[in-house]
Amino acid sequence: MDKEAMKEAIVANIKTVFDPEIPVDIYELGLIYTIDIEDSGLVNLKMTLTSPMCPVADSLPMEVQRESSSGGRGNRCGLAVVFDPPWSKDMMSEKKLNLCSICFSSGFLSSSCHHFKAPIVFR
Repeated sequence: MDKEAMKEAIVANIKTVFDPEIPVDIYELGLIYTIDIEDSGLVNLKMTLTSPMCPVADSLPMEVQRESSSGGRGNRCGLAVVFDPPWSKDMMSEKKLNLCSICFSSGFLSSSCHHFKAPIVFR
């Protein structure tokens, strides 16, 4: 088993999952803290949410777990949702942070931000 190739496949699948309020995939958003692959093939993920009161707190982790399992070619996936450390915009990739800053600096979104209509609020 090539763990690095497996991790790349998992990351590619996770990058198809977008935060419903922010036009960024959850990997680039910094919601995935760790991806560990055991010798047995078990995938263990730690992730967070932008807020403990996230409106998709029930469904988003299940979607991540499903995508991680398919990226692992059907291997089992354990998932822990943690809030320590708490998420902040500093966890976003620099590229995505810059894109969102450009898109939202004037109070409106551009077409490069997937046509989301809700404003982004960083607390």
